[in-house]
Amino acid sequence: MTIVLVGVNHRTAPIEVRERLAFAEEELPQALRQLVDGTTITEGLILSTCNRVEVLAVTPLSERAAVERIRAFLRERHRVPPDTYEAALYRYVDRDAVRHVFRVTASLDSMVLGEPQILGQVKEAYAQAVAAGTVGKTLHRLLPRAFSVAKRVRTETAIGTEAVSVSSVAVELARKIFEDLEGRAVLLIGAGKMAELTVRHLLAAGVRQLFISNRTRERAQQLAAHFAAEALSLEALPIHLARADIVICSVGGTDYVLRREQVAAAMPVRRNRPLFLIDISVPRMIEPSVGHLENVFLYDIDDLEQIVRGHLEHRRYEAARAEVLVDQAVEEFMTSLRRLEIGPLIAAFRRRLEEIAYGELERHRRYLGPLTPEQERALRHLLEGIVNKFAHPAIARLHQAAREGTLRPEELSLLELWGDIVEARERQSSSSSE
Repeated sequence: MTIVLVGVNHRTAPIEVRERLAFAEEELPQALRQLVDGTTITEGLILSTCNRVEVLAVTPLSERAAVERIRAFLRERHRVPPDTYEAALYRYVDRDAVRHVFRVTASLDSMVLGEPQILGQVKEAYAQAVAAGTVGKTLHRLLPRAFSVAKRVRTETAIGTEAVSVSSVAVELARKIFEDLEGRAVLLIGAGKMAELTVRHLLAAGVRQLFISNRTRERAQQLAAHFAAEALSLEALPIHLARADIVICSVGGTDYVLRREQVAAAMPVRRNRPLFLIDISVPRMIEPSVGHLENVFLYDIDDLEQIVRGHLEHRRYEAARAEVLVDQAVEEFMTSLRRLEIGPLIAAFRRRLEEIAYGELERHRRYLGPLTPEQERALRHLLEGIVNKFAHPAIARLHQAAREGTLRPEELSLLELWGDIVEARERQSSSSSE
């Protein structure tokens, strides 16, 4: 059996290509059953997210035939001209396919290195394939092992411990300043997308009160209604500044909306409690010297992006450690897979030797005369000893080769061929004796 993976991702194909190959959740059961016909494809799984579409299959076909079978499936399923996506397709086989599955599940192949969502997406894809009845013994071994590898990467490295988006870095900094964000108040100046995303992160982290101010009053009121917040005018900012613990500024203009003297005047009213300001505006809309005031912490977009770059660099360092864990897991899995493949063949090989030995005993029994129970047992022990001595070197060699990854296909073929030859000779012998 061959493990084959064919797909596209955010590195190989733009969104307009990925979306044309994507599978809606409701169509997956039918698509999986169309993919797995039981003959050319015996097991299958489809992973379809915003960043990747991948088809994972187990097949008795050769590599080339298996890849072509999956490409044909994509063509038939989506009715998309092949020339729009063929160049973007990547393909992995056996060891490389296993490694890719492990890396994807451990978030080593994600757009945001170390993000946790992909593990849940792979688990969901596995659950859908199980429900559709397209998972067999190979994928039942592969996917749980991938989940275990991802968990090990998460616990034994720090790949997912530091924020790598501006909005999540803002929340991280806020926690360092206030420790507990429960019940803190946020003042949002402007209505930019990044500021809104940062507010959402802060609210999710426990912030309970939100004030919104914007040059366009109607926009401030719309956003305030959405977040159950209080809308303020820009002119009222100095008055309400003392009520906020966190200020996020994302507004356009040519002049500062917050100046040093305004913030300085608010601090005594706040009894000098810490004030955290994030100025995401370009050009900056909070006077930079505000950050020199005592208990005032001011960050601009460059500060946040510098922290993000540092965190990404740290994640890349941790990813190198994670790759070692993945490579180890791949070797262990491939070894276990080889043992799984040779197990039935070894059992059949030994069974065939026993059949030959006991068959010869029955053929020559008439020459032995009556045997006592003790003689019968001794004779059978003798035959078992001969079978063991003959089989042991071959079986030991196969087990060792499977462990070391040096098992050659011709060795397996030789065992199968040997069994066929012996069986043919026995049939010939039986017919001639008749």
